[in-house]
Amino acid sequence: MMFTLAIVGRPNVGKSTLFNRLVGKRLALVDDQPGVTRDLREGQARLGDLRFIVIDSAGLEMADDESLQGRMRRLTERAVDEADICLFVLDGRVGVTAADEYFAELLRKRAKHIILAVNKAEGRAGEAGAMEAFSLGLGEPLRLSAEHGEGMDDLYRTLLPLADVLAAERPDTAPATDVDLPEDFEEDDTEAEDWRPSADRPLQIAVIGRPNAGKSTLINKIIGEDRLLTGPEAGITRDAISVGADFMGTPIRIFDTAGMRKKARVTDKVEKLSVADGLRAVRFAEVVVVLLDVAIPFEQQDLRIADYAESEGRAVVVAANKWDLEEDKPHKLNELREAFERLLPQLKGAPLVTVSAQTGKGLDRLHAAILKAHEVWNRRISTAKLNQWLSAMTEAHPPPAPGGRRIRLRYMTQVKTRPPAFVVMATHTDQIPESYGRYLVNGLRADFDMPGTPIRLIFRDQGTKNPYKDRRTVERPKGALHKHKTRGKPKE
Repeated sequence: MMFTLAIVGRPNVGKSTLFNRLVGKRLALVDDQPGVTRDLREGQARLGDLRFIVIDSAGLEMADDESLQGRMRRLTERAVDEADICLFVLDGRVGVTAADEYFAELLRKRAKHIILAVNKAEGRAGEAGAMEAFSLGLGEPLRLSAEHGEGMDDLYRTLLPLADVLAAERPDTAPATDVDLPEDFEEDDTEAEDWRPSADRPLQIAVIGRPNAGKSTLINKIIGEDRLLTGPEAGITRDAISVGADFMGTPIRIFDTAGMRKKARVTDKVEKLSVADGLRAVRFAEVVVVLLDVAIPFEQQDLRIADYAESEGRAVVVAANKWDLEEDKPHKLNELREAFERLLPQLKGAPLVTVSAQTGKGLDRLHAAILKAHEVWNRRISTAKLNQWLSAMTEAHPPPAPGGRRIRLRYMTQVKTRPPAFVVMATHTDQIPESYGRYLVNGLRADFDMPGTPIRLIFRDQGTKNPYKDRRTVERPKGALHKHKTRGKPKE
């Protein structure tokens, strides 16, 4: 039975540290300063034989206006409403505050099941806070130390009967989260379709870009709900948040990432952690959507971000956001395409779509572009077709002969997908210029319909080695060689 546990409490009581402890990975950003977590982050938790979804939430603030703190609080209250169990965490070294008493009353009205926990309760420093927690009237508090892993057995014993109650109330319908991506794999010449997105293996998408490009707003529009924190302020998102959804019939898990500024401008420790978390999300993704602001597209930082996604070997889709604000759309579209081809030649042919995250216009084009990029990223070409193509390419434009040494491209095969990787067996590979490699890569893109996707081409030196040298010799029958040599000669 899968249930949902939301970790709530004031800022800096150790919610993200406890979240990381339950999922067994350092997924949530952790720092000494309060207010690091702003969005809701989900993860698959394991505690003994219990398997459940745990949600890390922003710290509850005494604010209910349209400020950032107010929007963060409403997002946390939404997690409280939707979760099966709320784990209300206090700081044992601080004790019960007036804010804790206020939020305890709020949880008593809205939460289905409440577990009270006192974190940082190791040693004598946390004893007073643990005793003081009884005054909230939420039952006996659990004494935990998320940093050192103490009290996890008590949490397990508290969750176990609640899990049994929830299992009796409804069947297990919770979706899988944080599905591990397969590494690059080899395939035979038969067409394999197991890479196509399914409920068990959703398509992994990461949305990256500069701050305030509209990444969180776009994801909220894709999933059809205000799941991620948004607003006019730049840099709201800090964690790389993943959300499962159905995007026009395609099962997906989409990652929202923090805005990436120029490295020289990033001085704050939390922002450095946020950018590192976003780069990590790219490595988990299959398709990366590089989101641009149509008013200031293809700035230097946009080019660096797109180049990073390509260098990581991910399928790339470029989306220009805020298209609804553009007045001269045909002229602007021509400008975007010209700049794209000129500034990002390594992504030649990659999809470029225009969207409006605010109104939802262009989401159908974005969906089609993502599926196309994913299909090309998984494309497999048979060895026979590749060698026919290689023969035609070398005949049309033979490789150079530096120093009079002729380079021979003997044969070619595809060794990997995701992204496509090819090996060409050749002679004198150290003499093959980069321009000839680009000639072959551009030919692969054009002739096998692989626009935009990263293509890896490796030249492997075969030299002049005799391929039959290591073969086992077959013994001839005795006298066979003698008969062959004396055939036609007169007998003495």
